[in-house]
Amino acid sequence: MAYHCFKVEINSYVAHVKFCRPDKRNSMTPEFWNELPRLIDKLDSSGDVRVIVLSSTGPHFTAGMDLSVFAGASEESVNASNLQVRAAKFYDTVKRLQNTFSCLAQARVPVLAAVQGGCIGAGVDLATACDMRYASKDAFFTIQETNIAMTADVGTFPRLGELIPDGIVRELAYTGRSMPAEEAHRWGLVNSVYDSHEDMLEGVMNIANAIAAKAPMTIFGCKKMIQYSQDHTVADTLDYVGIWNASFFNKAEIMESMKAKQEKREPNYNALPAKALAHEDTDLSQIE
Repeated sequence: MAYHCFKVEINSYVAHVKFCRPDKRNSMTPEFWNELPRLIDKLDSSGDVRVIVLSSTGPHFTAGMDLSVFAGASEESVNASNLQVRAAKFYDTVKRLQNTFSCLAQARVPVLAAVQGGCIGAGVDLATACDMRYASKDAFFTIQETNIAMTADVGTFPRLGELIPDGIVRELAYTGRSMPAEEAHRWGLVNSVYDSHEDMLEGVMNIANAIAAKAPMTIFGCKKMIQYSQDHTVADTLDYVGIWNASFFNKAEIMESMKAKQEKREPNYNALPAKALAHEDTDLSQIE
């Protein structure tokens, strides 16, 4: 399946998803919101991908949401009798947009974001839904919704507050100012800052390949436990990880890890089991 907003390359278990509309600053058109969850679902469900890297093309990672997404809502009548209808339709749209980025957090495999230039508006929502974020020196992050008289509603606040101090979240939200890459790194929003886009992609792909070399079920377990611990007590999380290992502990893979190290070779791990697609029934080989 060909995509309008993305190009995909899969190599050594790493899927590299690139936003491919640099002339439009990779703004998030209606096609973007339809394609991204289908694409991520397809990659995650196959069992053949162990890491997903999201990167972009052109001067900016993304200019954020294209206002055409809300074109239908703006055409609704503004008279009082239609206010509830308009509100319900707007709410449904927002929930669909939120689910688009939630697919990144819910994927079984880690998702890494490589950000260059502007990561604006909904771009922040997307980046915070990823497992890790990396930036080139020219990158910056802006909660743009504030600057156009909106409250960010696609994921910024519940996720950004888990990553950086509360006071910094409030400052960014209340002022709408841009946070440059070095400051984002200082507060922990990004893991590393690179001198150039090229250096960043090389570094991020090295990290992705290091993750892909580990046992897929182990990495899945790590992601599940980290996410679970964010919403539960230490006691609950300890219990959950105990149940998880009681269900998925694989002595054969531990032995394979040790044997591969002794024999100085790459270990041969089991793939994640394929699962049914949530969106459509097409196989991974059709991705172009």
